[in-house]
Amino acid sequence: MTVAPGIPRRRYRAALFDLDGTLVDTAPDLAAAANRMLADLGRPSLAEDVIRDFVGKGVVNLVNQCFAATGGGREDERARAQASFERHYAAGIADRSRPYPGVFEGLEALRHAGIAMGCVTNKIGRFTEPILELTGLRPYFGVVVSGDTLERKKPHPDPMLFAAGRLGAAPADTVMVGDSLNDVQSARAAGCPVVVVPYGYREGLGIGELGADAVVASVEEAARSITMAA
Repeated sequence: MTVAPGIPRRRYRAALFDLDGTLVDTAPDLAAAANRMLADLGRPSLAEDVIRDFVGKGVVNLVNQCFAATGGGREDERARAQASFERHYAAGIADRSRPYPGVFEGLEALRHAGIAMGCVTNKIGRFTEPILELTGLRPYFGVVVSGDTLERKKPHPDPMLFAAGRLGAAPADTVMVGDSLNDVQSARAAGCPVVVVPYGYREGLGIGELGADAVVASVEEAARSITMAA
């Protein structure tokens, strides 16, 4: 497929990418940190597939979901859980996290086509930057918006609007590539076209429930569709 059905045909000036589940499979390291946290609290571990469904709305949400799935508890225990998770995750943030197939090829194609790129994620900045650096992705992005960069994060439109503005592009000329409902809702609210990949973390939703303009098999296919949509 050359142009994914549903992508508005125009000359795009910028492309924004979600991080977890779109560019990088971060679930193995998130799950490892979560289970070490649960062990610290004397709680049972959770299967990685269960934790995958908790990814996408930031670290606080992930910890709260793991906490709830193992019995809940007092607020002081939740605070201990958060600190434990962040400590373990920082220590092994890219032990097993790897870019998905087609990511480097797609980013290279967009760079060659002169399309500015940004990363927009709900992951907090002190975790976002190390992952991008350690996976070799950081040089591709002219702007990185993390979950704590602005007052509001996805699904609010602010991160998309901020990133597009920093790249010098209007929202309508900026396509978002993501994997979750958060990505689609944020892009829609900002006025950006949005496509999703079929892998990643959707919190149990079907790909058709996300409401994106198109589904693309990979970041490489997204790049091909974006550059041919003019």
